[in-house]
Amino acid sequence: MYKEKGSKFIGFAFPVTSEDEVKIHIEELKKKHHSARHWCYAWQIGVEEIQYRANDDGEPNNSAGQPIYGQILSKEITNVLVVVVRYFGGTKLGVGGLISAYKTTAKLILDEANVIEKTIDVSFKLNFEYVDINKVMRIIKEHNIEILHQKMELNCEFIISIRKKYASVVQQSFEDLRCLTIKEVTE
Repeated sequence: MYKEKGSKFIGFAFPVTSEDEVKIHIEELKKKHHSARHWCYAWQIGVEEIQYRANDDGEPNNSAGQPIYGQILSKEITNVLVVVVRYFGGTKLGVGGLISAYKTTAKLILDEANVIEKTIDVSFKLNFEYVDINKVMRIIKEHNIEILHQKMELNCEFIISIRKKYASVVQQSFEDLRCLTIKEVTE
């Protein structure tokens, strides 16, 4: 919580992956803090295709949502919703004061938040004959590849997961074996 001239600013951060999740969190906060004056927020979703929105919720243009979004950008995080609930204290803060209060509250909540780092992974399906299992497993161990699914019979099938930045190298390693087929799995 941040206080400025009687107004209370309470920050919240939520992990989100869709606009629907954003709406649910905001509705819940509006119910929980029904006597507040403003529920200003910003969110960012995605990694390669970024979606974002900033909302001033009745405060002067760009005095709340943009400062909150600026903090999301400065922390270099995504898949996050930051909401700052304002209880009006009777004294107007002016645009500069509002920008400072919303920015500070967003910074405080993001500094305290437990940020979870995730990798961007690509999945591949490998099809090969059982006699080639040792060749396949050598590459899997060499590149520390995660096996998501495996079917081992005369004809084997593995679904593997690898960090995207290593995907082309790993794919080439398997293609060089020439004893299997490899195909990227799209969900």
